[in-house]
Amino acid sequence: MSRRDEYFDAMLHQLGAAYYQAIHGDGTAAQVDRALESAEAADGREGDAGAPYRRHRTGRWRVSDVMTTDVVSVTGSAPYKQVARVLSERKLDAVPVVTDDGRVVGMVSEADVLRKQERGFSRLAAGLPLRTRRQRAQAKARCAAELMTSPAITIYPDAPVGAAARLMNGRRIRRLPVVDTSGKLIGIVSRRDLLSVFLRPDGDIADEVRGALAAILPAQAGSVEVTARDGVVILSGTVPRPDLIPVAERLASGVDGAVAVIGKLTAGTGSGAAPART
Repeated sequence: MSRRDEYFDAMLHQLGAAYYQAIHGDGTAAQVDRALESAEAADGREGDAGAPYRRHRTGRWRVSDVMTTDVVSVTGSAPYKQVARVLSERKLDAVPVVTDDGRVVGMVSEADVLRKQERGFSRLAAGLPLRTRRQRAQAKARCAAELMTSPAITIYPDAPVGAAARLMNGRRIRRLPVVDTSGKLIGIVSRRDLLSVFLRPDGDIADEVRGALAAILPAQAGSVEVTARDGVVILSGTVPRPDLIPVAERLASGVDGAVAVIGKLTAGTGSGAAPART
């Protein structure tokens, strides 16, 4: 795996953790700094053409907010060399296979195409496990339908980006086709697309946290100070009741782009002081 791939894998795991783990001090500022530096270094150099980071987005991010709509695909009858050419010329690691009416039926990856190169290689002599029946069939494939992995793993456009991150992590895939309710291809999400959430400006994250807190603290929202640095949200000030402290922290951690929440809130006078949560 290349250094660039290692960066993307590490950040994708962070993104999945940001949505599916309890985030109360799990991420450190140093970790966020390293992740952001890696993404900014790769920004605009490699990846899907026409898929810039959407820095202006506010509110709950969905797959439709980050997906690439200019999708390259092949049909099941596409010859082996055509598939290899598409992957090479477009610098892709996988391509969707669709029917004539655009429904996704599978995915062909670089690894699938390279099976043919293994035909004359003795894996047993090299101490490697024998190929499976499917891998042996792929080595003899002549078209995309014979190369592809099917059924394809897909996602809907209104799914949260965290769900896409979890699915890609769990299935160890790098590109996820986005389909409508009929299964037709309408976009694709790559690991690079998912990093858009972590590249949100700190000001946008803080503003959204303030808006979320205003819903539960309409009269006292001004007594809570919200700051964000490198995606780490800091809550300080007072709330009227102690039980609102964990609620405020959960709301802040649910904002897209928030990597961690540092709680320094206390309960207001008359409710009994509550210690800060860290």
